Amino acid sequence: MSKIDWRRKLSSRKLWAAAAGIVMGLAMVFGLDEGTVSSVAGAVVSLASIVAYIAAEAKVDAESVKKE
Repeated sequence: MSKIDWRRKLSSRKLWAAAAGIVMGLAMVFGLDEGTVSSVAGAVVSLASIVAYIAAEAKVDAESVKKE
């Protein structure tokens, strides 16, 4: 059984786009107004950008340390 690379999975833009889609869909199902749906989707996408950046920088830093 292979080990799952959670850092790579959590930094996936596809994952976060899917999460934003699910959150937006659920918000619409439960009758939230468009402003709230847009705010939540914006927050999810912003969080995804931050997570992806941090994961990418951590990977670059780790590779830099390995070379030294």
